Amino acid sequence: MNIWAKMMTALRGGVNEAGEAIVDSQALRILDQEIRDASEQLKQSKDSLASIIAREKLAKEKCATLKQKIEEHEGYAIKALDQENESLAHEVAEKIADLESQLTTEQDSSRNFAESANNLRSAINQTESNLRRLKQQVDTVKATENVQRAQEAVAERHSGSNSKLRTAMDSLERIKEKQALKAATMSAASDLANDSSNSSLDAKLQEAGIAPTGKSADDILERLKKKSSDK
Repeated sequence: MNIWAKMMTALRGGVNEAGEAIVDSQALRILDQEIRDASEQLKQSKDSLASIIAREKLAKEKCATLKQKIEEHEGYAIKALDQENESLAHEVAEKIADLESQLTTEQDSSRNFAESANNLRSAINQTESNLRRLKQQVDTVKATENVQRAQEAVAERHSGSNSKLRTAMDSLERIKEKQALKAATMSAASDLANDSSNSSLDAKLQEAGIAPTGKSADDILERLKKKSSDK
């Protein structure tokens, strides 16, 4: 059981390593997509902000309308009181109370919309700033990546050219060595041919009695006796 657990752990480790390798190889592509996703979310936030601002504007307009109606009905109530029609004045007062309740609700909505708009506007501004810096950094990373790829390609070509150059120099040395050996062989053959030719000529001269022959032991002994008697 313990072995199976270890095997499963090793398998999960291999999957994680493979996943990390894929993520590393596609890092820039993933980063570009993440930036596009963030830009899309930013666009949606701006649409939401526009909707909130519109609602705030409508709430303010409704507040203005309610205030106008309240002021209008207050005038009605005063006229009813002037006519000593308290019943009508009371009915108008009830209408004013309802209008004031609506005004309070709309004012609360307007404040809430304004607060939400301000918070969302600040978040959008911060996100835009962060996204702009991120794009600049991504551009720098991409430029660095391109430079490193170019340097790597140059290094590979330089390494390959050096290898080819060493191979060519080795081939040249082998050719020189073979040529030197061939020249030495030809020179030796020429020397052997000359030696053979000279030996043959000496033999012919001796046979013809033209060339001097080597002195015998008797000749050398006579010379030594004569030398001894002269003393």
